[in-house]
Amino acid sequence: MKINTKDIQHNWKHYTLVNDNGMEVSFLNYGGIITSIVVPDKNGNLENVVLGYKNYDDYLTNSTYFGALIGRIAGRIQDSNFELNGKTYSLTPNEGKNHLHGGSSGFHQVLWNSTDFQTESTVGVKLTHTSPDGEGGYPGKLDAAVTYELNNDNQFTISYEGTTTKTTVLTMTNHSYFNLSGDLKNTIQHHHITMDSTHFVELDNALIPTGRLLDATGTSFDFSNGREIMDGIESSFGQNIIAGNGYDHYFIFDHQKKESVVVNESKSGRILTIETDQPGMVMYTSNGLGNDLELAEGQSKNYLGVCFETQSSPASLHHEGFPSVVLTPDEKYESRTVFSFGVVKGDR
Repeated sequence: MKINTKDIQHNWKHYTLVNDNGMEVSFLNYGGIITSIVVPDKNGNLENVVLGYKNYDDYLTNSTYFGALIGRIAGRIQDSNFELNGKTYSLTPNEGKNHLHGGSSGFHQVLWNSTDFQTESTVGVKLTHTSPDGEGGYPGKLDAAVTYELNNDNQFTISYEGTTTKTTVLTMTNHSYFNLSGDLKNTIQHHHITMDSTHFVELDNALIPTGRLLDATGTSFDFSNGREIMDGIESSFGQNIIAGNGYDHYFIFDHQKKESVVVNESKSGRILTIETDQPGMVMYTSNGLGNDLELAEGQSKNYLGVCFETQSSPASLHHEGFPSVVLTPDEKYESRTVFSFGVVKGDR
């Protein structure tokens, strides 16, 4: 196992974690942006399974949040404000009147401090950043740390930590777009997904949670026994249509199974298994990606990747009954998500 490091433009560092199976995870210390994940298919062919820009400079804006660390709050905050302990905090709107993915001073555009390390069984990099009190409108000086770690079982682990000087709000995630076909050979319509979830959050026309938790049973949002993403893209169900014909919704995990999500792509034989201690995740099927972005393997298009944004719910800032994002000075924010890559055994 090894860690390759190179200095690139803008004084960024580009890291590549490599295990003994040839799996590679490459990322920048700018935004913690994952630029590629190379894993074998059922025939042993090593290919990239995430979306990334052809040119590093495009990550300076990165309006799609390709591969980036998201914080302080992942997701949308209604009307760009929230109340804590009787005080209202106003954030910078960056999607209409709403606040998305930490706003203009979000973690996706931060140059993180980085330290690489190697243990007996892993290679990794720890990223750290201090967000000052009041940055972007958020209360409290926040010390954040994110660790990327790879082992020889083809498991890539992201661990998140945070402490604050004042009661604040925090839920971080990673915004990688996965495509298990390899090198973007196909779109993700036929990715088969099984999810340990029976409920999801209803959205309004601006993709803001309404406060209602809906039962997925019998709908295109029921992944408990597995279904293809295509089911939601072609669905006439109002929630799929609101999202731009697909999914951009928060799913609550039942945590009845070890694996929260299992993704299977039959042509390549690749399987992605996601384990997390987070209460839920946003699944976004790149319904609005468009075709004007130059990616490492070609032009972008809708449904070219699927995001699995494990996190708590910013809906909890305006509605009861959702996983909290509040962090107090006497607490430590800790979260962990493991992405395991494998292949189907035998013919399918």
